[in-house]
Amino acid sequence: MLIDFNKSREITLPGMNNGTGTMSAKMYMDEQGKVIISSLHAGGSIGLHRHETSDDINYVLSGKGKAVCDGKEEYLSAGMCHMCKKGSEHSIMNIGDEDLVLLTVVTER
Repeated sequence: MLIDFNKSREITLPGMNNGTGTMSAKMYMDEQGKVIISSLHAGGSIGLHRHETSDDINYVLSGKGKAVCDGKEEYLSAGMCHMCKKGSEHSIMNIGDEDLVLLTVVTER
């Protein structure tokens, strides 16, 4: 299967999961999960939320961020990967001056 994000419509999400600021994203979704390319804009965050039925894998393409997963802080930069496994809760914050760009794969299980 091929996913062509060049042909995907970009959406803007304010306050994702009760976070702050805005995020722009292109997303593919089906019953097995999601693949998302997103830009969490400067000062923005994805609020704390639990993954009850899925694993959430976030690969950092560019920018600087911080994830908090089950209370543990993890600092993020390009080339790093943050995972939130099924049953865990996490949040992600952009702590830089530029967009935090993520490739996210959510796998239902």
